[in-house]
Amino acid sequence: MDYATALLDETRAFAGLIRAGDPMLPIPTCPDWNLQQLFRHVGRGNRWAAQIVADRLDHPLDPRDVVDGKPPADMAAAIDWLTDGAQKMIQAVSLIGPDTPAWTFIGPRPAAWWLRRRVHEATVHRADAALALGRRFTLAPELAADGISEWLDLVTALPVRDGTPPPLADGQTVHLHATDAGLGEAGEWTVAAEAGRLSWSRAHGKGSVALRGPATDLLLAILRRVPVSDTGIAVFGEEAVWRHWLDHTAF
Repeated sequence: MDYATALLDETRAFAGLIRAGDPMLPIPTCPDWNLQQLFRHVGRGNRWAAQIVADRLDHPLDPRDVVDGKPPADMAAAIDWLTDGAQKMIQAVSLIGPDTPAWTFIGPRPAAWWLRRRVHEATVHRADAALALGRRFTLAPELAADGISEWLDLVTALPVRDGTPPPLADGQTVHLHATDAGLGEAGEWTVAAEAGRLSWSRAHGKGSVALRGPATDLLLAILRRVPVSDTGIAVFGEEAVWRHWLDHTAF
């Protein structure tokens, strides 16, 4: 997948929503944020990640230390700031090489990891803006499916917080099946728990709970952006397992 092109495309689409909305519009899927804060989060996030990569940091960067981390007050200049941040992310990975190790919040990863991460950060926050504005959110099935895979990579890499119940009990599984034509194996995911650890695979199976529907609907549901009841997803098996998974997979 061409993540550089996807990042630019998603950033432009997000910018279009920013232009169309009231900066003070509340974002229901990101409580306590408005559209302006969502915009700043996305724009500064690209610059934050780009600076980590370009400077070859081996530790997290304080967001307050991001160069040009605040958007200009003028809307046109702010949109330029947003798109320039996406370009900086692409350039940073190109500069050091996509396979060069970089710091990430789940341990060292190839620099290209950040490009993929920023693409899917852009897609989910474009969904946040679209939902707040009452707009229809669409996404290419291939990109939505990759977003699900990327999210599961994160969830299975992060340790369970002390004192917090795990998302799945040992022996439980969650199966997701995208119904979009042409996805093949890329449209199936099975998450399992064993010995207190989560893993995921492309394995086909019923699962303790199974969800079947379009990849974009599955992505929005697994990211808690829309309830399953508002999508074209069919649920089979133990819905309580799904609810518990959602309640315990938030960052």
